[in-house]
Amino acid sequence: MKQSDIATILPDCQLPFQPSTDLEITGIQYDSRKIKPGNIFVAIPGHQNDGSQYVPQAISNGACVIVAESYQAAEAHDILHVQVSNSRYALACLAQAFFHHPSKKLCLIGITGTNGKTTTTYLIENILKSNGHATGVISTIEYRYHDKSYPNPLTTPESLDLQRILHEMQSSGITHIVMEVSSHGLELDRVIGCEYDVAVFTNLTQDHLDFHQTMDAYWQCKKRLFFPPYLSSDKHAVINCDNHSGVELQGEIESSRVRVGKASINDIYCQNPDISLASISGTINTPIGSMPLTAPLTGDHNLQNILCATGVGIALKIPLSAISSGISQTTKIPGRLERLTAYTDRYVFVDYAHTPDALENVIQCIRKSMTRRLITVFGCGGDRDRSKRPLMGKVAASLSDLCIVTSDNPRSEPPNVIIDDICQGMDPSHAYKVEPDRAKAIGLAIHASCPQDVVLIAGKGHETYQILGDRTIDFDDRECALRYLDG
Repeated sequence: MKQSDIATILPDCQLPFQPSTDLEITGIQYDSRKIKPGNIFVAIPGHQNDGSQYVPQAISNGACVIVAESYQAAEAHDILHVQVSNSRYALACLAQAFFHHPSKKLCLIGITGTNGKTTTTYLIENILKSNGHATGVISTIEYRYHDKSYPNPLTTPESLDLQRILHEMQSSGITHIVMEVSSHGLELDRVIGCEYDVAVFTNLTQDHLDFHQTMDAYWQCKKRLFFPPYLSSDKHAVINCDNHSGVELQGEIESSRVRVGKASINDIYCQNPDISLASISGTINTPIGSMPLTAPLTGDHNLQNILCATGVGIALKIPLSAISSGISQTTKIPGRLERLTAYTDRYVFVDYAHTPDALENVIQCIRKSMTRRLITVFGCGGDRDRSKRPLMGKVAASLSDLCIVTSDNPRSEPPNVIIDDICQGMDPSHAYKVEPDRAKAIGLAIHASCPQDVVLIAGKGHETYQILGDRTIDFDDRECALRYLDG
């Protein structure tokens, strides 16, 4: 890839100045500190800083191409300056070209929806592996392949990082990749250049309104995954029709549809499901036959995730035996209704539920199988959608025997302000306590529990940190709870 290729990759760009040479591109960066000689620097407008202000640093570090939304003269440096209308889109186009369009060489499966994405990726991963496919995963928790795992700071990585990861996986022999596709990833053009073989829709409930502003804008963003350029009409869409958004979506798409849900009208559904705190069983009916279901997961929401994963298997023509085997091997998903230990006389679960609907689903599934009390510990993140806080307070207080409101990741907001917002939705007649210190709140819940009680610690799930103001501390709900259980 040379400087002269950029005009072809970005046909709508403007080139106010052409350099006298045609240098080979050695890499692409959107962080000026990482620039090396021969790199392209793409200046991204951010929420706090505009990447254009770092153009001089990028040039100083050896950038041979500057891509930005505003022109800054670079003639003196004999550097190619490329002016674009959308630098995030340009970054994605450049990245896919630089890494030789990796998604075209892969079977790529994308999962979107408010809840259930991570669990569904684990299920699909195990189904693919059971059928002998070399599989990679890009999820909220991490990205992994060939028994190697790497931290993933974003559910859907920035386009440059995503294309690099896809290229690395494909070059190492991976043939199938399953990834979570967030609404931020779609809105911010992170998945431009990804051509999906299967797209999965899990559900839509309130979340990220601090970013999207309205539920309609959030929904319209999610729907993009099921249309070109991401999903062509000859590919497959797996749609959970147990929510009205799924029903709406399946009536609009042009690709091959696989509808999943409770009702027998769907292409894939579960007959006679039996859900306990330890497992899900039943019979899954599909267009190619029926298979027994035995999964060491719990909850109606996880049954929906299982049906979505089964839909992917059917779309990819995977035998029912491999689908069934993959599901049964999905023993634990970090931070998703993860039971901490079976060697105790009470049930302690950690779950990532951080939306009203997710919290209600988790609590309802526990209540269906529990024999005594439910104690729920939860909070809400700071600098995020405030409108969901009282809704979560209402859900937790009304459905729990005891609710303990605490801090999640307060970020720049005072924890007590967030807690006050939560408590606005809680009826004073319900039993709840407030403890801003999350560790103390977890200890309070465990000490208040009795044999056969259930303690649910919700909101942070797999996270191993807590963001307090301008600092990030080590904090893992699981480790914290285990210290109290062992004590």
